[in-house]
Amino acid sequence: QVQLVESGGGLVQAGGSLRLSCAASGLTFSSYAMGWFRQTPGKEREFVAAITMSGVNTYYADSVKGRFTISRDNAKNTVYLQMNSLKPEDTAVYYCAAKKFIVSTTRAQYEYWGQGTQVTVSS
Repeated sequence: QVQLVESGGGLVQAGGSLRLSCAASGLTFSSYAMGWFRQTPGKEREFVAAITMSGVNTYYADSVKGRFTISRDNAKNTVYLQMNSLKPEDTAVYYCAAKKFIVSTTRAQYEYWGQGTQVTVSS
């Protein structure tokens, strides 16, 4: 049974930082591209960042480029999202997701999802 468990969310002031983690189990982690998505009430879940199986290549939404960094540790079956210079508009539930082999920025192509972690940025 595949499980993705996010952690690290919370309340932070604008300009602050948070580091999200997503621990994976029940799959061969190194065979999966990983992504982070976020969702606010009434809106569709949107792409934030993605990373290839090896971790060599990363991809970002324009809205977070230069502020967020995705990384992974295949030995620990964990993917991270370092979020710096946070803005109130970054407030959302953040989800990690897994997609076998080829990385994608498309939500529908991801097979497995975590339960999400709330990030709230106050102004």
